[in-house]
Amino acid sequence: MGRFTWREWTDALAAEIAAARARGDATTPYYEHWLAALEKLVATKRLVSSTELLQRKDAWDRAARATPHGQPIVLQRGQ
Repeated sequence: MGRFTWREWTDALAAEIAAARARGDATTPYYEHWLAALEKLVATKRLVSSTELLQRKDAWDRAARATPHGQPIVLQRGQ
């Protein structure tokens, strides 16, 4: 907690949405902008390495695919 300020977060998200608009992208879901902003902020702040971030993304993807629809996704430690 406290790794970045609310202002940093809102600036990162706004920049992500503005970049998409500048590309003429009107179809990307809000969640994907939100996630891209978070990933860039985490990388900029060096809160995790790029390797660790990729490992986490892969783990979440595997967990999501293994979870039946409508059930909560559970990410096990060490996945």
